[in-house]
Amino acid sequence: MTVTDADIARALVPVLGADHEVVAERLHAEPGGVHFTRLAGGERIWVVSRYEDVRNLLADPRLALNKKASRAGYQGFGLPPALEANLLNLDGEDHARLRWLVSSAFTARRVDGLRGRIQAQADELVDALAGDATADTGVADLVSAYAAPLPIAVICDLLGVPGEQGATLRGYTQVLLAPGEYGPEQVAGTMRGIIGLLSGLLAAKRDEPADDLLSAMIAARDGADRLSEDELLSLAFLILFAGYENSVHVISAAVARLLADSAAADAVRAEPDAHTPGMTALVEEVLRRDQPGTTAIRRFPTEDVALGEGVVIPAGDTVLLSVSSANRDPEAAAISGAGVGAGAGHVTFGHGVHYCLGAPLARLEVRIALWTLLARLPDLALVVPSEELVWRSSHRQRSLAALPVTVGKVLPRSA
Repeated sequence: MTVTDADIARALVPVLGADHEVVAERLHAEPGGVHFTRLAGGERIWVVSRYEDVRNLLADPRLALNKKASRAGYQGFGLPPALEANLLNLDGEDHARLRWLVSSAFTARRVDGLRGRIQAQADELVDALAGDATADTGVADLVSAYAAPLPIAVICDLLGVPGEQGATLRGYTQVLLAPGEYGPEQVAGTMRGIIGLLSGLLAAKRDEPADDLLSAMIAARDGADRLSEDELLSLAFLILFAGYENSVHVISAAVARLLADSAAADAVRAEPDAHTPGMTALVEEVLRRDQPGTTAIRRFPTEDVALGEGVVIPAGDTVLLSVSSANRDPEAAAISGAGVGAGAGHVTFGHGVHYCLGAPLARLEVRIALWTLLARLPDLALVVPSEELVWRSSHRQRSLAALPVTVGKVLPRSA
């Protein structure tokens, strides 16, 4: 019998689908930091919640990401082979090889070079947001009008994807994030659409290379080694999928929190630009408290793993590392408060060899997104109390369905 995301959701949404604070309270209230449940078919699921355990296991080579290590036949999204050869389904030498090749294209210079373009895109969206909000009811949805289109524009700019195709790809990822809402035929059609769109883009970049990440990935080499066609497709899919979907949810959740706390919003507006130490510190706290992922991607022990007080997780079982809980562990907050490097106190981007390659880009666009929105819209306000906002929740992710706001006065762009 195989294990799917739907199986896990049915068993764990009542706990892991709650507000991040509630998840942490529930899991911290139970002793040991390791929580066990069974799916309807009898398959075992383990949830690990303590910061130290989560951080250590994120970097533990005994916990594989490759689904072949699952003795219960975990399927997850059930991606076709052309999209499976990505960094979230590989371990050891296979993972190291792909990470080396793609990191040679995903450079700090390339990310830093996006700063001006991200700022311009954020300003354009604020201008459009103000026009849309005043044209009819005076109300705008910040998720669809700002938090979603900004990361889409950024990742498409980085990869070299035409803007209209970026919107198509977001529609595809929405289906993958909630396959139960669409049915198997639409999910299968979505997979075909993704493969077709990305294959066409790669073919175009081969014919006419440009100064973008897709062209750099095609050209990336390590001696005679280079990325295969399936690896290129899989990595392009992963970068698109993870590169904007998570940022959408971080930005919208952070704006909701800031608008519910006028002192915090005023502190952002007092910063002279998006790149100050104060904005850097704020974004790290945002990433700790408002991370989109409820758990890290599932892992499978390649051997029995002893954890806590007499707990042994058998090889091949499914292990979920609770980012929600770990980020709210007092130990994580203490490390963060001690100033031990940017992001040292949270595991939002993971830890160890699977640490997120896109973390610098995510930090940059969240800083610019929050500062630009609040600095240029001094009257921005929630339409409903924060407790009435509607969230989409699963064992995998928690995100705002919409963020209705009134815009008010718009200040000119920063020089």
